This record gives sequence, structure tokens and C-alpha cells, in this order.
Amino acid sequence: MLDWNDLRHLLAVSRHGSTIGAAASLGVSQSTVQRRLAQLERSLGRALVRREPTGYVLTPLGRALIPLAEQVGEAVTAVEREVRATDAEGRGIIRLTCPEPVIGRLRPLVDRFHAKYPMFKVEFVTDDHYLDLLQGDADIAFRSGDTDDALVGRKVADSVWGLYASAAYVERFGCLSELSELDRHQVVSLDETMAKHRLVVWLDAVAPHAEVVSRSNSILGLVQAAKSGIGIGPLPMAIAEEAGLVHLLGPIEELTRAWKLLTHPALRETPRISAFFNFAAQERETLKMIFS
Repeated sequence: MLDWNDLRHLLAVSRHGSTIGAAASLGVSQSTVQRRLAQLERSLGRALVRREPTGYVLTPLGRALIPLAEQVGEAVTAVEREVRATDAEGRGIIRLTCPEPVIGRLRPLVDRFHAKYPMFKVEFVTDDHYLDLLQGDADIAFRSGDTDDALVGRKVADSVWGLYASAAYVERFGCLSELSELDRHQVVSLDETMAKHRLVVWLDAVAPHAEVVSRSNSILGLVQAAKSGIGIGPLPMAIAEEAGLVHLLGPIEELTRAWKLLTHPALRETPRISAFFNFAAQERETLKMIFS
């Protein structure tokens, strides 16, 4: 009898070409991937992969199973999404992901949504990295910057960034009168897991000789580092000013992006998601103040 978890590991090997890559994507050990593959092959009595110097290659049967396994995966995700759609009291659950520093600013708006739609309940879901809406990690997201083209949604505001530091840092090292001076300062940035983020790329280009004194894996980490007084940070202006940081320069056009409210296409017309989107459209001015 087939086990979906075995098929999931076959899919991961197909996508990444190795058990190491598959293990990393699934958050398991390489030995677990190898064991699951072996178990699937025993269940079917046929070989699905073969090991070559360049990595794992699927057999003809393995390749034939991939589209079917993808359909199974989509069905499992749909089942999980449906189970998570309501709580024990029958209210529709809306799992909302957004950057942690924004949660406090969004909560009054969410409270108004609950008052208007008591049959629905918004739950915040956060992580250091983007949650995958296509895989069902969350239902909706407030997100800026590059987004998956497969998601649907609408723009709600502009993400405007500037350079910020603590009052203590400014007292010790002074303000900036122009961007070229940043190269002589200490800065805080994102770590290697977010090396492609526009902040990192921009900072490397405009201040290649600046001393990076702290690296974080989230915007909240950047805010805390800047508040500690150790360096200057490129930060969303709304969040930085709420944190009491000193505005040095900006807005920075190269870092400006649109804030969007996004969801999975399959969820967009469901009553709970449609209600939140309609509510967001009515609260566009509030959202601009929250995010801009």
C-alpha cells in the first residue's frame, strides 16, 4: 500500500536531483530520504531512481509517476487546507502571515474585522522566512518585494525605506549628510540566508567598505540591532520610526516596493478570504498608514 510520505520524498529527489537537496527541502536527514525511497521501491517492486555520478536520475517508471505524485500532493494540501479552514466552534480560520514588526500595527484593524465578521477568526502565522502560500503554510499574506507570480492579490501600500540609527549611535558617530558617507560607518545587514534580498544587494553596491557589525535573518532582527546602537540599518520607515530610531537619509528609491495582500488562487473566492479582501479594500487608507 502506497504511503504519501514516500511519494513526497520521490518528488523532492526529482526536483533537486539529490538526496541531500531533497533532505534540505523537506527538513529531514539524508538517510530518511534514502530510506523512504527504498521503502517506496519495495512497495512497488520496481526501481524508481538510479544513482549516477551527477546525482540521482529517475527511471522511466519514476518519471511516469511524478505527475501523478504531484496530483496526490495537491489533493493532500487541499485536504489539509480544508481541515484548517474552521475551528472547533465552526468559525472560519484565516491564517495571516506578515513581518513580525507589523503585527502590533495590524491588530486594531484585525479587531475591527472580527467585530464586522464574527463568523471568521484571523490567526497570525510568522516565521523568519517567507511562508509558502502555495503549499498551504498560510492563507493570506501582507508582503512586499518580490512575490510568486502564481499568487493573486492587490496592492495596499508602498514599502518605503530609509537609513536609521539609534540616538546613541548618532551621538557617537554623527549623522549622514549624503549617501556616500555611509561607506565610512558601521552598518547592520541581513545574513547569508537572505543574501539575495534587495537590502543586501543595495548595501553592497552603495557602501562596499562599510563595516558590517551585525547580521540578522529578519527585519525585526535588523530593528533590534539598530536600536542597540551598534550601527546604521536600512529599514522600512514606518517600522523604524515606530521603534524610535533616528531618520538619517531616505526614502531610498531602490528599496521601495509595493505592499500586497496575497493569497492562493484556489482560496480567493472562498467566503472567509473574500470577506478579508473586501474589508481590506474598505480600509485602504488605514493600510497605507500601517505600511507606508
